[in-house]
Amino acid sequence: MQVQNVKEAKAVAKYVRVSPLKARRVADLVRGKSIDEAIVICRLTGNKPARAMEKVLRSAAANAENNHNMDVDKLYVHTVMANQGPTMKRMKALSHGRGVIILKRSSHLSVVLRERN
Repeated sequence: MQVQNVKEAKAVAKYVRVSPLKARRVADLVRGKSIDEAIVICRLTGNKPARAMEKVLRSAAANAENNHNMDVDKLYVHTVMANQGPTMKRMKALSHGRGVIILKRSSHLSVVLRERN
């Protein structure tokens, strides 16, 4: 069995202040698309996770071009993940001396790009 030499370009954004559930919705939209199409999808989606995902996509494309000498026109999104980061716990005061815990979630976004043959 012959192993192919596959070039990959990666980019990671850690501790992004968006919920991982919302970020996974955007990740599902761009998975498998060409890099140009994925950036347009992020631009037109317009929510906070899409803006963060667009930054990671652009960073991965720049890594592919500058570090790995890959052709930008042939790039596609091979893998995209939105994993859960640390959660900040905050307290909101309520009446009668009560309080509610507010969970401020964060995400780690990672993108892997490959070239199409």
